[in-house]
Amino acid sequence: MSYTLLRYLRRTSLISQHIRVESTMTNPTHEEFLFRPPIAQWTKVIKEAEKIVGYPTSFMNLRWLLSDEFANLAMHLRKVVDSNHPIIKTAKTVLYNEHNNLQPWGLIILLLSKAFNPATPSIESTKITEKQRILAELTEMIRTGHYVHRGLLNIPVQDRDKNMDTSLFANKIAILIGDYLLVTANGMLARLKNQDLSYLISTALRDLSEGEFLGERDTQNMPLPGKPRTEHKDNFQICSDSLPLDVSNTLGAPIKEWCLRTMYNGGSLFGRGCQGALLLDNQALELQEKAYHFGCHLCLAWQAASELQKITSEGNESFSLVSAPVLFALNDNPNLYSIIEKAKHNVTEVDFTKFKMDVHNTNAIERTKLLYIEHANKASMYVEMLGNSDVIETIKRLIKTI
Repeated sequence: MSYTLLRYLRRTSLISQHIRVESTMTNPTHEEFLFRPPIAQWTKVIKEAEKIVGYPTSFMNLRWLLSDEFANLAMHLRKVVDSNHPIIKTAKTVLYNEHNNLQPWGLIILLLSKAFNPATPSIESTKITEKQRILAELTEMIRTGHYVHRGLLNIPVQDRDKNMDTSLFANKIAILIGDYLLVTANGMLARLKNQDLSYLISTALRDLSEGEFLGERDTQNMPLPGKPRTEHKDNFQICSDSLPLDVSNTLGAPIKEWCLRTMYNGGSLFGRGCQGALLLDNQALELQEKAYHFGCHLCLAWQAASELQKITSEGNESFSLVSAPVLFALNDNPNLYSIIEKAKHNVTEVDFTKFKMDVHNTNAIERTKLLYIEHANKASMYVEMLGNSDVIETIKRLIKTI
């Protein structure tokens, strides 16, 4: 075992020892739920998919975890493990990314790549496969970097004193880790030397940034739902062009608002990653666009399923106020919006236990189930258009193994 690996294991083990006993955070972000699809028998299907790919994708990011730069940041992270800062929960998610709590974006991209690999590999096809693996890695890194950047505490200037030194230091570490991941991902993208792919991923980065300015937010930058409207056209069309997403007449229309938020927070990135895999393989533009639609609908389906589990669980955990069940509940009973208005300063002031009961008293649960079914079926439809093979069948199992 190399010295670098030993050093990494020592440093991360010290961090993880503290993280294991760290209390559950009460500062959920919308992106948090993108990491946790509630899928039964998930491990079995993942292992079958990894056999097709050829290696465990849980080690996909090991290369950047072992770098000297990240090791130095991990050492600084040790100084804040006893705090209640959101970066600790983020680190826990990254270090303990078991298959049952991490949507396998990279694995899906690799499976799509495998579906078009020739039966007899050549030097050229091997080079394409390597590029597709790099694409899967950098897509995961961009998502993680964006997630880390969201784990910041907004501390007003007047409240900054010695008691806040730890939180301010943790903010700096979160910014540095997020920057490191994003810069590394962009460097990997540049080394692929593919202008069209760079353009696709750039549009996804644009969407991630623009999502931060959609709708109102509380003092901790937590998203707040739009005020429900009685008259609206509530549908969302996914377009494969590279234009900015349409935000007109969105807030207050539950389906359109939810779809747009999910596309901003990862759907666009995942779709472009799937599209890029076929682009690197020089597939027809029509197939590339189908891959983009597949990725977007799959992300939407997993998001709906995850939020559905969160709102129907028996625990008293908090949940996102811009999740599909909440938006549907506000649309069904607009009087519930008064609860949101009272907590606009800080969403943690919401009585989530009571609010969950209010959501259950509406048609929100059933409508969210239908939302999941709709996007899961569309994802299956689009992936079937990409061919008929064992790889495609495995992808379809990953879509609907709930």
